[in-house]
Amino acid sequence: MNLVNLGWNEDFEKETELYQESGYSFGRVSLEHKRIYRVILENGEILAEISGKMRFVAESREDYPAVGDWVAVTPRFEEQKGTIHGILPRKSKFSRKAAGDTTEEQIVAANIDTLFIVAALNNDFNIRRIERYLIMAWESGANPVIVLNKADLCSDKEEKRKEIESAALGVPVYFISALHGSDDLEEIKKYAENGQTIALIGSSGVGKSTLTNRLLGKERQATQEVRVGDDRGKHTTTYRELLPLPEGGCLIDTPGMRELQLWSADVGFQGTFEDIEELGLQCQFADCRHKSEPNCAILQAIEEGELDADRFESYKKLQRELAYLSRKEDKKAQADEKAKWKSISKTMRHQKKKL
Repeated sequence: MNLVNLGWNEDFEKETELYQESGYSFGRVSLEHKRIYRVILENGEILAEISGKMRFVAESREDYPAVGDWVAVTPRFEEQKGTIHGILPRKSKFSRKAAGDTTEEQIVAANIDTLFIVAALNNDFNIRRIERYLIMAWESGANPVIVLNKADLCSDKEEKRKEIESAALGVPVYFISALHGSDDLEEIKKYAENGQTIALIGSSGVGKSTLTNRLLGKERQATQEVRVGDDRGKHTTTYRELLPLPEGGCLIDTPGMRELQLWSADVGFQGTFEDIEELGLQCQFADCRHKSEPNCAILQAIEEGELDADRFESYKKLQRELAYLSRKEDKKAQADEKAKWKSISKTMRHQKKKL
């Protein structure tokens, strides 16, 4: 396998200097299953586990490999197995808050160049959900592209285009039919040229698996028929996987996301709501709450029809969500620090007893 087609470049090459004396090989994680990783190397694929040292020093999920990571490994090709000793610095990572009540990051995929936000134009079209995906995309460090599938089932494409363009300023938008083919489908293939990595994210049933098959030029997995009654697709992909593309480059397919909770969104929030942030700077008062204050630029824009009121409500809702997450992170950090020093004190007491 030519690693350049998988995204290997001079920047990653420079990061290998720390490992030169160890004689490690380098490969890319294509699949993860219960802390067993499939890694693609220049001489083949192996199944690898992380080393004991790496497991010992890991403090959070970020310290474990994710699909798309470049890793340093000692392969044992005769067994088709190996050991992972380190992760090369990530140039991007798409993360969300892990499902449930725990305050923990879940890395969906790493080292992505372009993130395709896939939505269906028949029953899945939801501007507020797309805004949420955009925040996470901008925060990841990858470039977002909006792919609106099932265009053949949509009778008001221009109206949908206006809605998207008002919420996704400057983000490329493509209308496609992954099932039947379209001109825009050929255009999006160009994003994976020259060793670039694209990733598909979106809800279940929007056609990501059909689009994956189109981009691969073959049927990787059977897609399922739409449900009778609401014309929604069925859940097909059940795990994240990196797949080499025939023209070079690679694609990361992901399962549909039922829960889409933000993890971190400083850059992403500003990138998605740049228009509202700029309006806020024009308010008369620096601490304007945009409720009833005089000369509020945001309220004036809503009144004059320049800013959609629902978009502003979404902005405020996501601000509250991020503030709540920040408070939970602070409490978790305090609890982790307390547990750390408790463990250190316990170790020191044991050592004193031995003396």
